[in-house]
Parts: sequence; structure tokens; C-alpha cells
Amino acid sequence: MTGNIMEMKRARRLLARMDYELGKVERGYTNRTLYINLSDNTIKSKPVTQQMKDIFTGGRGFGLWLLWNAVSGDTRWDDPENEIIISSGPIGGITQYPGAGKSIVVTLSPTTGSVVDSNVGGYFGPLLKFAGWDAIEIQGKAEKDVIVYIDGNNGYVTIEEAPEEAIDTHLAVEQFTNMYADSQEDKRNIAVVSSGSAADNTLIGMLNFFVF
Repeated sequence: MTGNIMEMKRARRLLARMDYELGKVERGYTNRTLYINLSDNTIKSKPVTQQMKDIFTGGRGFGLWLLWNAVSGDTRWDDPENEIIISSGPIGGITQYPGAGKSIVVTLSPTTGSVVDSNVGGYFGPLLKFAGWDAIEIQGKAEKDVIVYIDGNNGYVTIEEAPEEAIDTHLAVEQFTNMYADSQEDKRNIAVVSSGSAADNTLIGMLNFFVF
């Protein structure tokens, strides 16, 4: 496995990188969201306004607000303008409430053409929050397979072309976890969201949220 991982790393090409200052969670918010556009490899930070907190709160609300501002009435689910938005809300990652580790995915549905949301478990939502982001919105279409990597310890985000990684998510998750973890213990701090062969064969259930 180690040799394969090294080959994968050598085959990668860095497409974009953004460094950011590590922040802290204040009253449930990091006060910024992460925007990724895979068509032109844009990475940028967007502010969370007081209006967003007062009216939309977080989770599904943030997803709906960000999607509303990204698409038009003519946007279809497979257009580059459509987005996949993941947000955990202001109580995401705390231990006081059951289900607080969940996050919400919002996008335009390929089955209805309307807005759809789905809640998911795993560690990605809380780890995204701990990395300094209230939500991530992914827009555009990449020409080739890519990895979006968020390093919440050192404060940077990258988009990398990944030509050698597995297509099937159950294999890709293991590869990514071994690739980015500093040690066996550190593997619990890695959360992967992936889309593999399902994306070519089905219109639902295309995102896999997994911690190794």
C-alpha cells in the first residue's frame, strides 16, 4: 500500500491552493464558508453575514441560501452552475445533543429538478467546522478526477489532479486516509466525501461520507 501511495502522490498535479488563517468557533459559527469552483479551480472564502445567521441559521438554511445565490431558474441539475453544498449548522460537532454530528447536503435534484436536501452522518461536518468553515459549496465541473483537500491543522485548501486513485469509493477512502494521515492514530481525524462509479450509474445516493 505504501508504494502505491507514493506513486499516487508523484502522479498528482497541484491545480490551486489557498492558505487561510485558522479561526475559532464563536457561538456555533466560524463566520465564513468555503467556495470551490472546479471549472476554473477557484478557491475562496465567503463571509457569513448576520442576516444568514438570523434568518437561515445553518445546515439546511445555509445550503438553501448559498444555492439560491448560485443558480437561476434555468439551471439544471447537471449544469456547471449547480452546486453541492455541505453544512453542519451552529451545533454541528458538539456533544450535548444527539445527531449534532450530522450535516446537510443541498443541491438541485437530478430526479425532480427542484431543490433537494439530505442529512448525513460521519465526521465530515464536525471536522469541516473545526477546520474553520461553516459550509463548503462546490460548483463547476472538473475536466479530470480531482481531490479537494482541506488541512484544518495547517490552514490551507488545495485542488489536485488525481490520475492514479481508485474510482470505487470503498478503495479511494482507504487510499486517501493512508495518504493524508500522519499516523495510525491520526486516521480518525480524516473524513472523506467521495463519488465513484455510482455517479455514472444512478441519479441518487452518489456521495459517500466515510471515516476509515
